[in-house]
Amino acid sequence: MIDIAKADYRDPVHAQAVVTLLDAYARDPAGGGTPLAADVLAGLPEALAARPQAFSVLAFDQGRPVGLVNCIEGFSTFACRPLVNVHDVVVLPSHRGQRLAQRMLAQVEAEARVRGACKLTLEVLSGNRSALRAYEREGFAGYQLDPAFGSALFLQKKL
Repeated sequence: MIDIAKADYRDPVHAQAVVTLLDAYARDPAGGGTPLAADVLAGLPEALAARPQAFSVLAFDQGRPVGLVNCIEGFSTFACRPLVNVHDVVVLPSHRGQRLAQRMLAQVEAEARVRGACKLTLEVLSGNRSALRAYEREGFAGYQLDPAFGSALFLQKKL
């Protein structure tokens, strides 16, 4: 039986689950293949707890953490309402193919609705076909305003 719950960053079990699962994702080729730094592992739960716009959803299989979705609330100026960015989605290899992402994203959507959000956003690597299919099944699609201008691209500038 898989339990899905909104994380309490101040609960030691939830805090450890967040960092353990995020580190597993970071070590995976889809997450970059590099473990998280020790200071990130030590400070992440407290840093997330200090941000009311952050929330996470965890999946536990008989008490063992097996899935994580980290979210950050943003704001849509066009809608004048919050939006929720799905920042990380993690399902351990042992539990992939069981639609855990679907169940966790349903919890994310419920929380987004409570917050009055107008939409969910996320980014996915184009080569991660299984994740892309899972997101499309949940109603996510490429973003565009006018097809003549094409689809949105996700860019970054490291500081």
